[in-house]
Amino acid sequence: MRVVYAAQHILHVPANAIIDGKRFGSEDSPDRAWNILHAIQKNSFGPVCDPADHGLLPILSVHTEDYIDYLQSAYHRNIITNSQDSAVIPETFAPRNTRRKPGNFFGLPGYYCFGTGTPLMEHTWEAAYWSAQCALTTADFVLEGDRAAYAICRPPGHHAASNLFGGLCYLNNAAIAARYMQTGSHSGIAILDIDYHHGNGTQEIFYADPSVLYVSIHANPDDDYPYYWGTTEEIGEGVGLGFNHNIPLPQGTEDTRYLAALDQALAVIRNYSPIYLIVSAGFDTAMGDPIGSFCLTEACLAEVGRRIAGLSLPTVIVQEGGYLVQRLGEFASTFLRAFL
Repeated sequence: MRVVYAAQHILHVPANAIIDGKRFGSEDSPDRAWNILHAIQKNSFGPVCDPADHGLLPILSVHTEDYIDYLQSAYHRNIITNSQDSAVIPETFAPRNTRRKPGNFFGLPGYYCFGTGTPLMEHTWEAAYWSAQCALTTADFVLEGDRAAYAICRPPGHHAASNLFGGLCYLNNAAIAARYMQTGSHSGIAILDIDYHHGNGTQEIFYADPSVLYVSIHANPDDDYPYYWGTTEEIGEGVGLGFNHNIPLPQGTEDTRYLAALDQALAVIRNYSPIYLIVSAGFDTAMGDPIGSFCLTEACLAEVGRRIAGLSLPTVIVQEGGYLVQRLGEFASTFLRAFL
């Protein structure tokens, strides 16, 4: 199995952001990707490849042009507008009854971002861009005939919508890969999201689209982030009605209950009969994750990998969350070994 890794991820270190003279702090550190890479190399899962540069076009098939322009320019516009050489974090947010897009820079941070935990820094765009290229390159491998390929994406992506970011995510890597794999055909694609948190961005991108099935197993939004998305009632709209499936689970969920939910998700995917599968693979479901409250054992992560492999679909695996950094490489290896 080919693995794709971009060294540019190290350019984005949100923990180093200084806000009002204080260090910002963040769970998304470069060690996350490094530890996975080292485990991949140690276990010899396959060659580790650099991503190919597919340019902006596949990204713009998912994200709006004005949003991409904002991600590219916000840090430097902040220096000019506010005379501050610091990370861009919103001070205000656009409420639900917003009627207009702000005409100046002061309102844009809260227009495009839904939380304070995702700073825009000098090199954030570059890291996010190459993270997306990792997902696109794995899609190439699967389109070429590989049974599966794995993208060590950092920053992650599933909280990013077409023109909105948050939850440590800027570009939706899984969604970009899905749209790219549809080029020139109308083949159905399924996205299975096994991150602890609901992939609200992925859901919203495909909410009215029957050509992409989205199925997510995640923490109940009444208990945990992102709070405003992820209930069972959210089933799509318009022609996409019935193509969005959420399976929220309570805090403290253990192996047996999780695997039952996984079987439910896999049954939905089998019924859809997709041509390709994309897995948003978050390992923050493991016991002890500092921002996840499930209690899955390593044996369960292996069983999750085996059961997903049982779909027998060409599969793009895209790294999402997982913040027990010292064991993250071990968790990824356990999942991949079982999948293979």
